[in-house]
Amino acid sequence: MRKKISNRSLVEKGKTLRPEVYLDESYVNKNHSSDLIWYYGEDGPWVQKTTGKGERLIIINAITIDGWVPCVKLVFKGTKKTGDYHGQMNWELFRKWFTEMLIPNIPDNSLIIMDNAPYHNTLSVNSAPLPTCSKAKIRAWLEANKIPCREDSLKPELVEILKKLAPEPIFAIDEIVREFGHEVIRTPPYHPELQPIETCGGLLKIMLQERVILQCPTSLNSLIEVLTKLQHSHVQE
Repeated sequence: MRKKISNRSLVEKGKTLRPEVYLDESYVNKNHSSDLIWYYGEDGPWVQKTTGKGERLIIINAITIDGWVPCVKLVFKGTKKTGDYHGQMNWELFRKWFTEMLIPNIPDNSLIIMDNAPYHNTLSVNSAPLPTCSKAKIRAWLEANKIPCREDSLKPELVEILKKLAPEPIFAIDEIVREFGHEVIRTPPYHPELQPIETCGGLLKIMLQERVILQCPTSLNSLIEVLTKLQHSHVQE
């Protein structure tokens, strides 16, 4: 994160040398609620708690120091009700959102900060393969670059050659941002504290679960309306 630190050096508090844009993907279920609820034991629960399950909405959004980036929120219905929500995303969907919604609405010369979700790290066609790529892909790259390897080499042997000789991987999204004068920074795994948008998303979910209990949305459309109102009010605050 040296780039991020240097971007905040030698400038007055609250300012950065380059604008910082944080993006993230998350989800909410139709009956979103907290796992626990307070009530007096002798009186019993004072509300009928929702299950927290149901149809799922996938949310993609971005923030800057000024709040949510306008016109970039994308909300769509997930095809699965359980499992990792990252499984609802793919490179083509992310690329389309990134180029058509995010890029036109962020400041010039931005640092775009994101995590290492697989679809953020799709390799460019110009990139050397990663060790996690298939044996056939690694062998093809070695042969194309005239790097000798035995015909009967096992994948671990090819990976060792790759690690010694291959340049740093080139990610497709990095090539795209460079065309527009931006730069990507990726946060280390398991460090959500480096992503302020994670905190914003968490607060939004807390506000949402309170609103769900009070208003009890019965459809995804009504949940989207509540989500939009909450996000708008959060920006105003």
